[in-house]
Amino acid sequence: MNAIQQVFKREFFGYFRSPVAYVVMVVFVIASIGLTWFPGNFFDSDQASLAILFTFFPWIFLLLVPAVGMRLWAEEKRSGTWELLFTLPISVTEAVIAKFLAGWAFISIAILCTLTMPITISILGDPDWGPIISGYIGSILIAGAYLSVCSLASSLTKNQVVSFVIGVILCMTILLMGWGQASQLLYSIGLAREIVEGIANFSFLPHYQTMTDGLIALKDIAYFILFGGFCLLTNVLILER
Repeated sequence: MNAIQQVFKREFFGYFRSPVAYVVMVVFVIASIGLTWFPGNFFDSDQASLAILFTFFPWIFLLLVPAVGMRLWAEEKRSGTWELLFTLPISVTEAVIAKFLAGWAFISIAILCTLTMPITISILGDPDWGPIISGYIGSILIAGAYLSVCSLASSLTKNQVVSFVIGVILCMTILLMGWGQASQLLYSIGLAREIVEGIANFSFLPHYQTMTDGLIALKDIAYFILFGGFCLLTNVLILER
């Protein structure tokens, strides 16, 4: 546990030693609020709700999370520091967990920086805090699922740009599997309803949308935990090879 804490501290505070981290956070907050206010027509909706903000989050994460996750292992491999890392009294599993948790904590802070939105709507109206709280929990969980995929992608290459592209493609593929239009396309080519629903349930979206509706179900939490665990386990196996 001490080894995990040491690597976590190194990675987490390493984000804030780079100006890129602050740029990523500022761009994320501006993009989230800007998309909610303007294309999302937040003020025209006349609702004290963050449903519009939560709708945009999974799509914004497609760029934010791979930008954070691309360096997790690719940079270590490129610079050769990953060999030094494993000379320390730490296992591959502990290193993967520590680096993942550091990146997840950084992304969670970026998400919580948008809390100015619920503060604003509480001034303008009387919001239902249940869906807002569960929506933020869902947002942090889906961001963790994205990051587990991007950590896996980062372990496959020494190039951060390649890692970023692989992470975006994988996350977008999994995301689109649960998109309504994608399901309609699968229906149109003759796939059975059970198959289409099975494909959709493998995606992040249905489980995330349940939480943004105000319902925190055990099966959705279990999905994100198991999905992230599978990706991190695969990450460990790749690094051990």
